[in-house]
Amino acid sequence: MHHLLIVTAAYGVILGAASARAEAPEAAGQGRDVIKRGISFLRTTQNKDGSWMPEPGPAVTALVVRAMLDQPDMTAQDPHVARGVAHILSKRQSDGSIHGGFLQNYNTAICLSALAALPDEPEVARAVRDAQDFLRKLQWSGQPDAQGRVVDELHPFFGGAGYGKHGRPDLSNTQVMIQGLHDSGLSTDDPAFRRAVRFISRCQGSVDNDMFADNIVSDGGFIYTTSVNEDLVGVPQSMASPDMVDEAKAARPVSGLRTYGSMTYAGFKSYIYAGLGRDDPRVHDAHRWIRHHYTVDHNPGMPEPLKMQGYYYYLMTFARALHAWGSDRITTADGQDHHWSADLIKTLTAAQQADGSWRNDADRWLEGDPNLVTAYALIALNNAVAYQEITTNK
Repeated sequence: MHHLLIVTAAYGVILGAASARAEAPEAAGQGRDVIKRGISFLRTTQNKDGSWMPEPGPAVTALVVRAMLDQPDMTAQDPHVARGVAHILSKRQSDGSIHGGFLQNYNTAICLSALAALPDEPEVARAVRDAQDFLRKLQWSGQPDAQGRVVDELHPFFGGAGYGKHGRPDLSNTQVMIQGLHDSGLSTDDPAFRRAVRFISRCQGSVDNDMFADNIVSDGGFIYTTSVNEDLVGVPQSMASPDMVDEAKAARPVSGLRTYGSMTYAGFKSYIYAGLGRDDPRVHDAHRWIRHHYTVDHNPGMPEPLKMQGYYYYLMTFARALHAWGSDRITTADGQDHHWSADLIKTLTAAQQADGSWRNDADRWLEGDPNLVTAYALIALNNAVAYQEITTNK
């Protein structure tokens, strides 16, 4: 009887795996169709100067260009891509940054990711090298902060990146910096990755956090930053609290600052890009959080009134992180198996508007703009579909 149970269980596993493989091409094909409709929408909203949503700088244009170039049949000769790339390059500065006057790290890093998809263009190659150098110099390491204190390894800013030259760092800016450096092929041996890991780990609710372990809920997830602002250095902050600053100032040792989805996947992804292995306790803790909070329905960890804020940013980061992790199956704390790529394709297919776009009624962080949200959704889908196609062809 015992042997029969083992054989039956094994047969069930084989059938389940075969079923998953059979469903993968269908889901991937559905995802490709959804992506095509999203790109068709963006072709209608490009501005005459080649940009999309240029107000924050060229970053949104770069997100769209990257989403387009990740299609197997898309090249730099596509007229919309070509105009988008020309717009990005028009924002190059003499110091290697790429921006329209502000948000230097955010814009440069996202533009770097887009330009990295065009390795055979000489002008682009120069822009990539210059942008890498700029981001590494902008990263907090050795500069004085606003109070004149040198940012060494014991400083809460160390290894992070912020919105501007003098801005305090945060995990969102740090993860886009890491994304750009990773996408453009910078070696994980580069000190920029090691410095970033120091900052990222200090945003994590983990006993291995050497600075804020007592201030963050110890569940393996991540908060937004180690400092509220330049005047509150060393007072960590989470965006998952309705009373963010008050809670951060209190640095509550009992409840701790709440961790949440978009930043947890950002930290998890950055660890992978920086070369940390699966046996690293920080990676293990982050994966534990993911197992306990897996969802594609909202930004988990955000309190009920705020749970849809940053939702599409969350889905993009979720997809990039789990693609980098290299496994389609997430076994949640209740023992249920979830295939993230199929779940994501199904969710974004249902949410797509009739015109091919996506929109978020919770419009914090600019998610009320369909150009930005559609770019986020397409990048998420690109990662899900690409992962399914890779695993199906193995």
